Amino acid sequence: MWESLACRKHDASITDVQFGPMRLRRDQLQVLLVFAEDDDQSNGFHWACEKAGFRCNIARTPKSALESFLDKHHDIIIIDHRHSRYFDAEALCRSIRTTKPSENTVIVGVVQRHADREESSILPLISAGFSRRYVENSSRMACYNELIQLEFGQVQAQFKLRACNSLFAALEKSQEAIEITSEDHVVQYVNPAFETMMGYQIGELIEKQLTEVPINEKKADFLETINSCIKIGKEWQGMYYAKKKNGDSIQQNVKILPVIGQGGKIRHYVSISRLCNDNNKAEKTCECIQAESQTDIQTCRQKDTRKGSLDVRSTTSRGSDGSSQRRRSSMARVHSMTIEAPITKVINIINAAQESSPMPVAEALDRALEILRTTELYSPQLGTKDEDPHTSDLVGGLMTDGLRRLSGNEYILSAKQTHQVAGSLSSPISLNDIPPRITEAMENEEQWDFDIFELEAATHKRPLVYLGLKIFARFGICEFLNCSESTLRSWLQVIEANYHSSNSYHNSTHSADVLHATAYFLSKEKVKQTLDPIDEVAALIAATVHDVDHPGRTNSFLCNAGSELAILYNDTAVLESHHAALAFQLTTRDGKCNIFKNMERNEYRTLRQVIIDMVLATEMTKHFEHVNKFVNSINKPLAALEENGNNGDGESIKTVLRSPENRILIKRMLIKCADISNPCRPIEQCIEWAGRISEEYFAQTDEERRQGLPVVMPVFDRNTCSIPKSQLSFIDYFIIDMFDAWDAFADLPNLMEHLNNNIKYWKGLDARNLRVLRPPPE
Repeated sequence: MWESLACRKHDASITDVQFGPMRLRRDQLQVLLVFAEDDDQSNGFHWACEKAGFRCNIARTPKSALESFLDKHHDIIIIDHRHSRYFDAEALCRSIRTTKPSENTVIVGVVQRHADREESSILPLISAGFSRRYVENSSRMACYNELIQLEFGQVQAQFKLRACNSLFAALEKSQEAIEITSEDHVVQYVNPAFETMMGYQIGELIEKQLTEVPINEKKADFLETINSCIKIGKEWQGMYYAKKKNGDSIQQNVKILPVIGQGGKIRHYVSISRLCNDNNKAEKTCECIQAESQTDIQTCRQKDTRKGSLDVRSTTSRGSDGSSQRRRSSMARVHSMTIEAPITKVINIINAAQESSPMPVAEALDRALEILRTTELYSPQLGTKDEDPHTSDLVGGLMTDGLRRLSGNEYILSAKQTHQVAGSLSSPISLNDIPPRITEAMENEEQWDFDIFELEAATHKRPLVYLGLKIFARFGICEFLNCSESTLRSWLQVIEANYHSSNSYHNSTHSADVLHATAYFLSKEKVKQTLDPIDEVAALIAATVHDVDHPGRTNSFLCNAGSELAILYNDTAVLESHHAALAFQLTTRDGKCNIFKNMERNEYRTLRQVIIDMVLATEMTKHFEHVNKFVNSINKPLAALEENGNNGDGESIKTVLRSPENRILIKRMLIKCADISNPCRPIEQCIEWAGRISEEYFAQTDEERRQGLPVVMPVFDRNTCSIPKSQLSFIDYFIIDMFDAWDAFADLPNLMEHLNNNIKYWKGLDARNLRVLRPPPE
């Protein structure tokens, strides 16, 4: 057996591959070896390529490797990751992954074997774009076996996925109108022929849930006949009438096919329609019967797939007694969430395809799902409420990068020069030297109702150093980083000095408040089960630096003003990119405050990556993307396990919680909730924060008008703005769904009770047509 395999040199020039009913022909595989120097390992793979009959190219530098790949489009790339002194293997992999031809390329990283060291995480390799890790083994047979496994595993799967492009091309060019819906009748796809026939654009139908309203009982009976057929898995074919967008009736020959998917259940309905010849007569007869195909928007009720399940009015149930009842309600809210984007539909289709696919294809589709869940494909297409200017302005101001405008006005950040720590600051030598008043103000810092404003007053607006010292000590950050408390103190001083005390909201008190919320969330049991110590360290550091050097203006303002930062970061995540970059600049430029200086290189790079990812997650343009991913990848799978009675199945829960992708989602959600948790704070703190953010927005509007810039949030005019309305809009649009999802995961009844009380408070002011923070004294 071994001899026959070892001697096998198959004719790999053309290979037949079966993909469902398709018969595919694959050319000879091409392999690119990227090794700076010849050694036993590179020679082993070269020999293996010859034995397997694969074409093989060798590159010595990243530049030549990229040029060779762009010329040959190799199926497999094997990169030497053992010797960083020659080139950065991860940087090369990222460069290759930015190219279009790499979508279906398998990239393998060869890593060193360390028998005396603990196994290292492969997360950095996955993040860099590697498909697989190969622990160095120069045995020719080991190299050969690796290539053969790749050929019949990942390479063949990628080849089949590439062939899917032909299927979509066929659908797009078909002259028959094709519509695909989910089992819940949400439109997932329509082809151009469908658009032409019915008069709709694809964007008017995708993600819409439409429910047919029968005209009379006879039609209802006929519709029920169709439903009774397709819902038991049988194909239905016949003729019915449908209304086009312009109201004209057309007669169609229709075939509706149920598609069985995951769990043996119907997961999709495919409708194939062809116009009948005599449509003039059809207009006169017009029985207007429409089966599961949802095309008549004028006679249908549309369901908004984002806000249909959750409403501010429903929050009165949040404060109900009984933990189990509250948790069931929370699970119900999670199941009712329908925050869906086009990519969610694609994932559902792939899940269904897995059910009837052979093992290699199923594994390939698993890989496709993994990729789809970790790339930026979840942002829903949301409109704003035209009748609510507060919501429109908030969405426009927080979720766009501004309206570019040619003008001579240039906004230069006064904070461009970073601040050193003033010599007059008398920070404590250690926790033992903190003044009694400050110690007393921090006594209950482990509780959610901790008053950050009391600490702000006690520290003369320098709460971050003191709270940071205490929280970081509680989590053992110095021990993890192998740094002294004096280094940590110096770092906290430098970071706090680079927050602008002149900002009413985005100052070091906000940073300390987010740090406190982050530490509180990290103490919750489900979060502790999920995250590793390095994740906790990254979360606390990210919370501390997430708004450092914030100018008190939004990204939209900076882009419209043509600021240096907007130009530097190409009008994309301007402030968040600046916060992350400056934090590392401030930390690493001086050994006295460099809390990372004693870390091992790879561990530091992993920590840095997580910190940057969490800071960038606070950017509001990706808000719904992050919430959507969290709900679909974490909330719903956990809720399904709970409903199926798998509460005690620790392995199933662990699989959901501990996957690298889901841990990233949890860390992003954690810092997002910490960053905008003000509406979930006790009422007095909530009111104070509302006043501070409103003042900062008022100041921005004033400056925009002075400079002749576009006013991105005109509703925030200090003379006319209703603060209660602005708070209710922000809570309704951004807070409720997010904290419902976070509460379902982390179990936060006290926060949800505060949120409910605060909504009632703002509604009470709004009902009295009051525009201020507090009602006038009686």
